[in-house]
Amino acid sequence: MASSSCELLVICVLSLFFVLAHSKTLKRDVKALSEIKASLGWRVVYSWVGDDPCGDGDLPPWSGVTCSTQGDYRVVTELEVYAVSIVGPFPIAVTNLLDLTRLDLHNNKLTGPIPPQIGRLKRLKVLNLRCNKLQDVIPPEIGELKRLTHLYLSFNSFKGEIPKELAALPELRYLYLQENRLIGRIPAELGTLQNLRHLDVGNNHLVGTIRELIRFDGSFPSLRNLYLNNNYMSGGVPAQLSNLTSLEIVYLSYNKFIGNIPFTISHIPKLTFLYLDHNQFTGRIPDAFYKHPFLKEMYIEGNMFKQDASPIGTHIVLEVSDSDFVV
Repeated sequence: MASSSCELLVICVLSLFFVLAHSKTLKRDVKALSEIKASLGWRVVYSWVGDDPCGDGDLPPWSGVTCSTQGDYRVVTELEVYAVSIVGPFPIAVTNLLDLTRLDLHNNKLTGPIPPQIGRLKRLKVLNLRCNKLQDVIPPEIGELKRLTHLYLSFNSFKGEIPKELAALPELRYLYLQENRLIGRIPAELGTLQNLRHLDVGNNHLVGTIRELIRFDGSFPSLRNLYLNNNYMSGGVPAQLSNLTSLEIVYLSYNKFIGNIPFTISHIPKLTFLYLDHNQFTGRIPDAFYKHPFLKEMYIEGNMFKQDASPIGTHIVLEVSDSDFVV
């Protein structure tokens, strides 16, 4: 019995190698990668050897290119070309790789807008374009990527408002928009995302209130990390924020928030980091915060709290790296 199982496994493995060795790469993907190759810098091109990006004979697949077999053909499913100083506009030929599940071009020098054709990549799960020089507005067509779980657009020069179409991404878990030039209010529709765990819109030019952001019943049911820091947001911290019971990090530093801190916020069960510094908060900090079993750090400098208010922990600027959440 064991011998038969081993023979069957060997046959399956050999069959797989045979399929991979004899499958042809879809012409659409070969054409798209060839166009991308022609537009990229030498650091990438010199490692892309041969005519077939998925490998041909003794030649391996092109660096950063992952392929899989679909029927009689191989298709490109992942493209990861990052930190190689790619200069120039976003390569529009990428949007012809219709089977991509992962596109990672972070830490390059890409310029100009993300083309609206990005909405063609219906299978995409991870889109990582952080740390480039991309400009213009965030295209609403990203809202057509229904399988997207991770969206990294941080550290660019995007302007305009956050498109409410991002609320149409049912699988989205991590949304990074920090360090851009975004304006306007954060769409409250984002609160309807049932799987969103991390929202970072820090270091932009955003306005509005927390009350507006969480105005829908059941907003942000899975949200753990909320980064609103370094914007122009105003108003008070509403007691309803305590309804976001999954919160662990609340980062409100360097805004124009006012008023007292509601004691109900101390009821958030796993609240670990609470940054209130450099706002216009007043009054007392409820004793319940100092008895919270998980709260490691609460920073309050630069406000108008009562003199007996004291911080918790030693303040360190909390930056969670995007890479901590990349899958």
